[in-house]
Amino acid sequence: MNRFSRHALAPLLLLPVLVQAAAPIALDAAAQAAFGIELIAPEAVEHSLGRRYPAEVRVPNPQLRVVAARQDGVLERLAVAEGDRVAAGDLLAELRSPALVDIQRQYLEALIRLELAEGELARDRQLHREGVIAERRLREREATQRELATQVEQQRQLLRLAGFAETELAELDRNHTLTSTLSVRAPISGVVLEQLVETGESVAQAAPLYRIGQLDPLWLEIHVPLDELDGIAPGTRVQLPALAREAVVTTVGRQVHALDQGVLVRAEIGDAGTVLRPGQFIEVQLARATGAGWRLPAAALVRDGDTTLVFVARDGGFAPQPVELLGASDDQVVVGGALGAGDRVAVSGVIAIKAAWQGGE
Repeated sequence: MNRFSRHALAPLLLLPVLVQAAAPIALDAAAQAAFGIELIAPEAVEHSLGRRYPAEVRVPNPQLRVVAARQDGVLERLAVAEGDRVAAGDLLAELRSPALVDIQRQYLEALIRLELAEGELARDRQLHREGVIAERRLREREATQRELATQVEQQRQLLRLAGFAETELAELDRNHTLTSTLSVRAPISGVVLEQLVETGESVAQAAPLYRIGQLDPLWLEIHVPLDELDGIAPGTRVQLPALAREAVVTTVGRQVHALDQGVLVRAEIGDAGTVLRPGQFIEVQLARATGAGWRLPAAALVRDGDTTLVFVARDGGFAPQPVELLGASDDQVVVGGALGAGDRVAVSGVIAIKAAWQGGE
């Protein structure tokens, strides 16, 4: 029976069994050397790497701060620039602001009125204990003191919103000295990612001055086609081939982006601030769970009709072994099938082995 009639008569589902039962291909050592046949042991794996996707490096939102001007004014000094490392509380810039003087004046006026009210309250308490004044007058004095204390706290909060540190507030309380210079300080430790203004520039309140980010960990944002999302979930490993590093998927988005019909997959990578930079694009591969499988070079695979085969070394030759393709990336594949760690699979010269096998049928 020739090969064509065998395929015509045998059901497709029995084809792997027929192939597996075929007689071994006899090739002695001399023939193997002549054909340039090389052998390799399959590597047991439970994941396969898919095709490569571009990923954008991002600073996680909780680790990013935009430092803005707290008051209108003119930038007299910029103490840091893009790329500098800063610690929380470090001076970033100095801003001269006339509006700051008015806020301090209102605070000191409220503080003085409170001090007077507290002195009068202490005196009235003494007079009430001696029976000189009525209780109603004492209660009115206490209400006035509480109202003025609230005004002082309100003005203190306005100074904090203007950028005054607690040490600067304490200095103002002691010396009552007004200043028009506002110090802008780093809210977090990190790296200056962007400088948005220049020295001498007039800025409005809330105008952004710097962007500061903490670079550990970092996010990798990947757009994966909707039809390739199978097997991707939080916890999926992400390989960075160029760096031999690994990230872990934390989020799989629910929205399909109109521009590329991709779904956002976000991964997190730690301790990478020295090798990755925000805004950088880098190629990544997602490790999909495949169950038990075997990693081989793609060159080991051959096709026989609808069946994928590898040739496994046997005494005096090779035997065709049907396998199922579970995943592929670059020049590597992951297959499932009746292979073992002790098997030796042909990875070169497979065309010659296939020709010898078909010629012997």
